[in-house]
Amino acid sequence: MQEKIVILDFGSQYTQLIARRVREINVYCEIHPYNKIPVLDETVKGVILSGSPFSVRDELAPVPDLTNIKGKLPLLGVCYGAQFLSHHFGGEVLPSATREYGRANLEYTDSSSLLLRGVDKHSQVWMSHGDTIAKIPDNYRIIASTHDVQIGAYEIQGETTFGLQFHPEVYHSTEGKKILSNFVVDICGCSQNWTPHSFIDTTVAELKAKLGNDKVVLGLSGGVDSTVAGVLLHKAIGKNLTCIFVDNGLLRKNEFGNVLDSYKHMGLNVIGVDAKNLFLDKLTGVKDPEKKRKIIGSAFIDVFDAEAHKIKDVKWLAQGTIYPDVIESVSVNGPSATIKSHHNVGGLPEKMNLKIVEPLNLLFKDEVRRVGRSLHIDEALLGRHPFPGPGLAIRILSDITAEKVTLLQEVDHIFIEGLKNSGLYDSVWQAGVMLLPVQSVGVMGDERTYESVVALRAVASTDGMTADWVHLPYEFLAKISNEIINKVKGVNRVVYDISSKPPATIEWE
Repeated sequence: MQEKIVILDFGSQYTQLIARRVREINVYCEIHPYNKIPVLDETVKGVILSGSPFSVRDELAPVPDLTNIKGKLPLLGVCYGAQFLSHHFGGEVLPSATREYGRANLEYTDSSSLLLRGVDKHSQVWMSHGDTIAKIPDNYRIIASTHDVQIGAYEIQGETTFGLQFHPEVYHSTEGKKILSNFVVDICGCSQNWTPHSFIDTTVAELKAKLGNDKVVLGLSGGVDSTVAGVLLHKAIGKNLTCIFVDNGLLRKNEFGNVLDSYKHMGLNVIGVDAKNLFLDKLTGVKDPEKKRKIIGSAFIDVFDAEAHKIKDVKWLAQGTIYPDVIESVSVNGPSATIKSHHNVGGLPEKMNLKIVEPLNLLFKDEVRRVGRSLHIDEALLGRHPFPGPGLAIRILSDITAEKVTLLQEVDHIFIEGLKNSGLYDSVWQAGVMLLPVQSVGVMGDERTYESVVALRAVASTDGMTADWVHLPYEFLAKISNEIINKVKGVNRVVYDISSKPPATIEWE
């Protein structure tokens, strides 16, 4: 049985970051809502309480039942978690005189505390709270302070229970990972055996046991998640896996042939389906982005279903669902408001009456890539930028025609190949081009032109939840702009998008 740390989520924006930091220490952990505590069997080695947007003094503040945790398992409260452990057990939490947000340095650390062993007494930490722990219960003792926060960290005497007013999981807490390692390895006794190789071995064994000799169908997209899922399943069940890759006519230039070729070299059994005309016909005259997404999703289900029915006795549908999707569906506040319809295959299981298998649903995106490397998948596939499920349909900001798709494919190809040839591709998380619904006056030779405008977009991110625009060199942007205007008939102006997410989204539609 896999040992684990349980993280109880109170709705903090940093909760997933705690999990990622713990997993970087090669310790498996799971996030659960504070009000849905899982069974605490012998595999659970410790518990972490996350931060929260709430104040512990709020009437509707989240209150977990720690009856079977506090004093019985190692327990670490972070920010709200630390305030809760003080407030509800005899201490006092009050509004801060000034909101404590940003970098701070420890001025006192108790090096005898297991939690802070090896941590520099002037270590930089990150504060983000509107309340302050003004008083701790009698059997608590302070183990760290900053200039402004006397109770920066504490431990409970006679228990392996600790509280941190700062956030050890964020990058700005320079020894935060050391503190988390002290907790999960030294205090909880975790053996650090959560590695890509261990995940592969365990998952392949579980897939063999679960699927037996059943047939499985998987929709490949050319992206990292579905590729890694496909290779894992292939290791487990071999020829009983059939992969389907649908060309919806909205892929990047030459992508259908290139990706099919890549998969064939990996030994996967892949069926390529050319459905370009079907998708483009259904999208004729449609401008609304949500309608585009729904039409594409529905058409994909129809095409995939038709192809899957040609395979006899299929019992399972495999999906490349990853852990953030799972967390989102059971979050403290329920699924987030729909900003855009998701591009996954939501209607397929019901329509096809298949059981679902999701071999990656324990992994974050960066872990999927590490597993892919351990499976010796080509780095060119693992390092590919994310690409929207609806493809270029949501990068054409008007109705869709075959001519517009071809134009955008050409422009996109110049931009992406330019990033690769200039050594910039791997420093960008996602890049693409938008075809704007405006035309611009220009001069080419001695002639006045009235042609399309395209917007280049390149962002840096870790998971797509937040993103910042990339400061590409001016010389590069000038070169790409000239190449696009000179080589792509129909474009006479290129602009660069310098918006961050939030408030903007990565895609324009």
